[in-house]
Amino acid sequence: MFVNQQAKTISGVAVLAVAVIATAITCVFARHESRKQFTRLQVLIVERDMLEVEWGRLQIEQSTWSTHSRVEQLARRKMKMRNPAPAEIRVVRQ
Repeated sequence: MFVNQQAKTISGVAVLAVAVIATAITCVFARHESRKQFTRLQVLIVERDMLEVEWGRLQIEQSTWSTHSRVEQLARRKMKMRNPAPAEIRVVRQ
């Protein structure tokens, strides 16, 4: 009877030891994954900041390219456009 009780105790301790080891491995894995995800987050934050800077630069560039004076200058120079003389203006009515 005593041997049977001792065997149950040993098997119970073994089960608990396996559970503790499994829990420890799971904790280590979770911590490792957490660190990997944090590193990835930091990389993405840097990338986001760089993209925001580029976006701002592109917005400034777009506003520069589309200013009225620039469009008028290009129309005159490249397309040989000009303002019509008053005699050339025709009003169309329906």
